[in-house]
Amino acid sequence: MTSSKTAPATAGRFGTRNIVALVLLLAAVAAGVVIPLSAMSAEVALELVGVPDPGPLTTAGLPALRSIAELLAAVAVGAALFAAFFTPPQKDKTLDVDGYRMQQISSWANIAWAIAAALLIPLTLSDVSGRTFLQSLPPDQWLVAINQIDIASSWRWAAIIALVAGIGQRLTLSWRWSVIWLAVSLLSLLPVAATGHASGSTAHDLATNSLMIHLFGAAFYVGGLIALIIHTWRGGSRVALALRRYSVVATVAIVALGFTGVINALVRLHPGDLLTSTYGLLVVSKALALCLLALFGLAIRRRIIAKIESTGANAPVDRPTLLRIIVVEAVVMAGTLGLSVSLGRTPPPAPLYVPTRQEALLGFELPGPFAFGTVFGTWRFDLVLGLAAVVLLGLYLWGLVRLRRRGDAWPLSRTAFWVAGCVILFLTTSSGMGMYMMADFASHMVGHMLISMLVPVLLALGGPFTLALRALPAAGRGNPPGPREWLVEFINNPLSHFLTHPIVASVQFVAGFYLIYFGGFYQTLASEHLGHMFMNVHFLISGYLFYWVIIGVDAAPRHFSPMYKLMVLLSSLPFHAFFGILLMNTKTVLAEPWYSGIGLPWIPDLLQSQQVGGGVAWAAGEIPLVIVMLALAWQWYQSDMREARRGERQADRDDDAELKAYNEMLREMSRADRRP
Repeated sequence: MTSSKTAPATAGRFGTRNIVALVLLLAAVAAGVVIPLSAMSAEVALELVGVPDPGPLTTAGLPALRSIAELLAAVAVGAALFAAFFTPPQKDKTLDVDGYRMQQISSWANIAWAIAAALLIPLTLSDVSGRTFLQSLPPDQWLVAINQIDIASSWRWAAIIALVAGIGQRLTLSWRWSVIWLAVSLLSLLPVAATGHASGSTAHDLATNSLMIHLFGAAFYVGGLIALIIHTWRGGSRVALALRRYSVVATVAIVALGFTGVINALVRLHPGDLLTSTYGLLVVSKALALCLLALFGLAIRRRIIAKIESTGANAPVDRPTLLRIIVVEAVVMAGTLGLSVSLGRTPPPAPLYVPTRQEALLGFELPGPFAFGTVFGTWRFDLVLGLAAVVLLGLYLWGLVRLRRRGDAWPLSRTAFWVAGCVILFLTTSSGMGMYMMADFASHMVGHMLISMLVPVLLALGGPFTLALRALPAAGRGNPPGPREWLVEFINNPLSHFLTHPIVASVQFVAGFYLIYFGGFYQTLASEHLGHMFMNVHFLISGYLFYWVIIGVDAAPRHFSPMYKLMVLLSSLPFHAFFGILLMNTKTVLAEPWYSGIGLPWIPDLLQSQQVGGGVAWAAGEIPLVIVMLALAWQWYQSDMREARRGERQADRDDDAELKAYNEMLREMSRADRRP
């Protein structure tokens, strides 16, 4: 295996100009599609906003640059994905030559994506204000845009996150860090999900979530294919394996793109507008392009993979034919990307009615006061945590089927705990509870306690890591790490070793409550849909980490006795109780502008609602505490039983030598006592 120390010397020998030319070609295709399509609706969009024409440099440059920026973001994500999961690390856990090349490409793409996002700030200011691009270039105008225009602020955060990823990728060679930089590269797409029609539609909760999944799917699909082209073009190794893994990624991505595309169309379009409006025609065109990609790409890759498998895994790959096919697919992808950006620039048809204040702020209308009938009689599917609950349940059942086919047993109690956790997570986020959580503090605290205190307990007792390690196959010697190896690395890496110390897990779990609600963050988080989503995800992950350490049945990087875990649990309880008491006694309404703006008629006193929420937080820890104490007692009993059985086996092997030695010691002590 070539040492990573030689990677910088060899990385530049393989057609860098061709890579740049490929990216420029795809950017030209995307821009060539988006510029004329955006021009068709530019005049209508300006009339609706009521601003003058900012000039052709903005009206053409903004959509073109945005399509190029999203293409660069996709390249950054795809190359980072390739470096992390499509190439094997070396024995010292550093990237090999192929992985290093891809990480460098991802780094340059991230830096270019950051520059493009920064340039979109003055273009956005020009577009919103109706001033020319040159008038929007001075730095003081940038500050105005960032402080007053949400879209410009989103581009600011996207640029910062992408720049951090790009610089970090140039400073590290570890395979572990490559996974982290992939996550940061994906994170740079989140601010983009808060721009355009997604944040302004009446159902902006569904629109924002679907756009976020849509962007992730497009980044994996487009970026992964471009990375595959580059890897094949530069003579990289294990092309067949990379093609098989990318085919799996592409299949999931194209399903996500189709599903979220349908959601977005339903949110913004009426059926009658589908063929009678510019926006509807663009939606139809994009749907046809995605269908073409799905049929063409998946069918061709499946045929190539079948040919590889029929000739043997070590047979040479027909690289020229493969390149011709996937380059054509990439060009179609670039055109589809241009269509997507054009949709963001085209005003959707006007709604048939004027939305209420609740719909404008929340994205939906609540049916009435919080009650059993309104909570479970109203449903709104959460595309993030609701979908996560369905996927987690499906993966767990898949693992059970794998074990059953092998004839292996799995405790029924663990299955029951996992199913209950997934069901409660789904009900909390996708029933009326998830809707009321956004509009009422007391309802928010009920959901908070369920997501952070009950669901993680049930999931931790389900033993998902143990099930996955038993169900997933090994990648094989010399192959890039597969899902099983990724899971082992996740459990055993130094960061997990640090986070799974009981004291660290307790501090992060408890401190999150105080920082969010009393650290000045709740006002911002409560008034944004992404803020609500962040809080729910944070509560779930921090709670799972805490209960994985305290009562989890899965293997953990650190091992502590049940007594030590019990002491940590008991020491954290006063902080939970004090948090609820502090909420009940706070005289200032948290996020008062947000809740007053919603103005629920059945909640005339916001402070009373907050005090009820504090009471919920104070009392809600009792039920999970009972489950946790019972689980710890059972684990303690099992630990003692294992020690007893271990002692019995040892006694059988050495004829109870330890007991005989102990009895002999007692006899000797007795004889010594009887001597004068």
